[in-house]
Amino acid sequence: MTDRAGRMISALTAMGLLFGTVALPSPVLADAGSYLAARQATMDRTFPELANYATRALAGDTENPALLESVISAHISMGNFDAVKGYASQLIQIEPSNQIAAMANLTLLARDGDYEGLMAALEGGQSISTVVDGLMLAWAHVGLGDMSGALDLFDQGAGMGQGFENFGAYNKGLALALVGDYEGALEILSQPDMPQSRFSVIAQAEILSQLERDEEALAFLNDSFGEGPLDLELETLREALTDGETVPFTVVHSARDGIADVFFAVASALDGGLDDAYTLLYARIAEALRPDEASYVLSVATLLERLENYDLATQALDKIPAEDPAFPVASLARSETLRASGNIEASLEVLRQLAKSHPELDEAHTALGDALRRQEDYAGAAKAYSVVIERHQPPTRAQWPLYFTRGTAYERLGEWEKAEADLRQALELEPDQPRVLNYLGYSYLEMKTNLDEAMEMIRKAVEARPEDGYITDSLAWGLYRLRRYDEAVEPMERAVELMPVDPIINDHLGDVYWAVGREREARFQWQRALSFEPEEDEAARIRKKLEIGLDRVLIEEGEEPTRDTNDG
Repeated sequence: MTDRAGRMISALTAMGLLFGTVALPSPVLADAGSYLAARQATMDRTFPELANYATRALAGDTENPALLESVISAHISMGNFDAVKGYASQLIQIEPSNQIAAMANLTLLARDGDYEGLMAALEGGQSISTVVDGLMLAWAHVGLGDMSGALDLFDQGAGMGQGFENFGAYNKGLALALVGDYEGALEILSQPDMPQSRFSVIAQAEILSQLERDEEALAFLNDSFGEGPLDLELETLREALTDGETVPFTVVHSARDGIADVFFAVASALDGGLDDAYTLLYARIAEALRPDEASYVLSVATLLERLENYDLATQALDKIPAEDPAFPVASLARSETLRASGNIEASLEVLRQLAKSHPELDEAHTALGDALRRQEDYAGAAKAYSVVIERHQPPTRAQWPLYFTRGTAYERLGEWEKAEADLRQALELEPDQPRVLNYLGYSYLEMKTNLDEAMEMIRKAVEARPEDGYITDSLAWGLYRLRRYDEAVEPMERAVELMPVDPIINDHLGDVYWAVGREREARFQWQRALSFEPEEDEAARIRKKLEIGLDRVLIEEGEEPTRDTNDG
């Protein structure tokens, strides 16, 4: 979270501008079941269920403010603003200053372009927060063509302090640009103390273009985002400026867009600082006021995914059309949301279609490779990674993760020559990279080859990441493989401390204990390893060790036992 966001949250809290979640009332005995179900839905953050059961409970207690709030907030969270009008009006009659009711009613007025009604409601006492109220009122004046009144209200925002010093000025700049006063807008937005965001940079670049200063606009864009590859929206803007085209001002098209930007800015400031369910209300309002702005939709989807409302998150992402510059980002997010919900095949299909529709997009093929690797389709993963690798020749440092992940896929396929070549290429591009050193070193240990080099690699990895349990396990396992059992005890115990519930590491500690004659402790560790549900082949081997001892298992496998003994 940025310092500015933290100051905004502190200010909102200190000034009493935000409210926490509202507890449901005591149950109405006539419909205690619906009440209890609504209460559970509140805790589970399942908004459709909350809307359903709170509505049912409300039927038996029609003027209960907390139930009305629950119904309204659930529908806002789902983006169903058309469903809240009646409930909001009813709640305003009961509690005229209710924040949730104001969120619903003021949003509907702004969405419908009823700026006179919006002004009347705000001036009549309906309130979301001091900051939001003031800026909404200013934009309502813009919507009615009263720029003089709007500018006065924007200027009042400069006195709020505590992180809000520039909030009114920023919105004033957007309003001036909206009505064509580009010189005035640029003077405000380019102030040294004005915080920069993606939208403010785009706004300034577009304003400079409107002032026929494309070279300055291009330089400013490159200074802000770098001269490397950008996302499709920014690349399109950069190409237009490079070609000397006059680009239109698009950050806001109307007063309603300005209000939407206010809610999005507040949602961005709250993100990570307050409950996601509360932040979602602001993000949903921004989306409702400007549904074609992909950044708002992506924000909503991210919050819904964090709240584990995967179906709603997917529905939000589905709104972004294929022609939108943000479609690839939305597709990647949709794939992740589907995967999180357990719909693996649908998640993979989204990535396959994205790779087909946007074959030039490296991220599409890389994400597909990662997804296939998770599903143990290593051949498909290697093929997907190869698409990106082949188009970046000769490779640069940025490609080391691709060689690493393709190398791991080849290793799993048993194609060691290809795997080794990729892993060494990754190290050439990113020398001493701990993950690569550990993977390659551990692979050598398992194959019982290049043992001295393997141990050197793993020691370097441990030095770089001493708190990584897997890498520490590799060091201990290497010592075990070298039959330096006493030396293996300390690092293997350390690995278990770092990864106490990992079945493989606990199993390894059992083997090390057995090798040094601590058989009782070895059996204890093997039992622990079983309790952490290892893969079935590993579990079967552990059970056999518990039955006949490690040395007999090794002899049956054609391996050398840890000790010279007849009975293991």
